[in-house]
Amino acid sequence: QVQLVESGGGLVQAGGSLRLSCTASGNILSIDTMAWYRQEPGRQRELVAGILRTGRPVYADSVKGRSTISRDNAKRTMYLQMNSLKPEDTAVYYCNADIHTTVPNKDTNYWGQGTQVTVSS
Repeated sequence: QVQLVESGGGLVQAGGSLRLSCTASGNILSIDTMAWYRQEPGRQRELVAGILRTGRPVYADSVKGRSTISRDNAKRTMYLQMNSLKPEDTAVYYCNADIHTTVPNKDTNYWGQGTQVTVSS
């Protein structure tokens, strides 16, 4: 059984910073692409940033230049450093990962439970 657990969300003033973490656990053989998504009430979930196993990142235009995604493969953990936060960054942030499990021997896409980020003006 695989779990993705996010942490680091919270309430911050505009212009502030937060660092989100996502740690994977369970019967994991390998983790391929990892990503952060966010969702506001009544809106579709959207990609914030993604990172390949090699470390190559991709960012949504809305966070480019203000956020840095990284991962520690040994710790099975992904991070999202968000700076210069804006009220429009307020959302539930979800961790997503493509994971190859040992049992069953297969690739599956997993989601975390989400962590709330609230940016006050």
